[in-house]
Amino acid sequence: MRAQNFFAALVVALSGLYASAAPADRVPAAGGDIEITPILHSSVQIEHAGKVIQVDPWSLGDLTRAKPADLILITDDPAHHLDLKAIQQLRKPGAPVVITANGKAKLPDGIVLPNGQSVTAAGVRVEAIAAYDIIQGEPSHPKGEANGYVITLGGKRIYFAGVTECVAEVRALKNIDVAFMPMNIPPRRMTPAAAAECVKAIAPKIVYVYHYDQQAAAKLANPRATSEATPAGLNVAESVDAFRQALKGTSIEFRDARWYP
Repeated sequence: MRAQNFFAALVVALSGLYASAAPADRVPAAGGDIEITPILHSSVQIEHAGKVIQVDPWSLGDLTRAKPADLILITDDPAHHLDLKAIQQLRKPGAPVVITANGKAKLPDGIVLPNGQSVTAAGVRVEAIAAYDIIQGEPSHPKGEANGYVITLGGKRIYFAGVTECVAEVRALKNIDVAFMPMNIPPRRMTPAAAAECVKAIAPKIVYVYHYDQQAAAKLANPRATSEATPAGLNVAESVDAFRQALKGTSIEFRDARWYP
């Protein structure tokens, strides 16, 4: 009887756990819907036709919701982008990991994809888009060191900007169905207005703003991290709303995902 009660309680607990997790968003595509599961900061899971793609998996996120990856994309080399623990946990045996040149020392078997080049990995076309600063300052993101990526699944083009401003290579993008755009990158970079203006320039059908709560991310890695105001002088919730308001009057669908605990 005690064993039955224990397993009954376990089932209830697990049901509650899965019910509390946000369901995946869906985008219709050839061969079935694309499922999008935001995980943390810039970490996102993409599923299509039985294939799983993890972008910037971070072990400080809730990886109980994450599935083993057929392909992993890494946009930069800091630990919240290139996390060896998360890669090891989620990488299927032999699965390709596409990285930037500055990550080669950490992950020697990664596929280095320079800005402007493309590769087919795990059957997925991956294009590397330059990601860098216009306004200079720390933290610095020099040209040529980091990538955004465009992947094509079921005829849909999905853009992960990584950490970038609205540089010429970003503005040149065409026919983007889903975009993930960073915001509130200090100091004074990618304010809500700047992020929204960039989204309008590339005109995706759907946009997610991500990588926007720098303080929450910093405190996950170091509870003693000092606070830093968002570049627009707004709190985080206000900045997300400002981004939303700036897209009003366009045909772009803004999806407000749960990126932080």
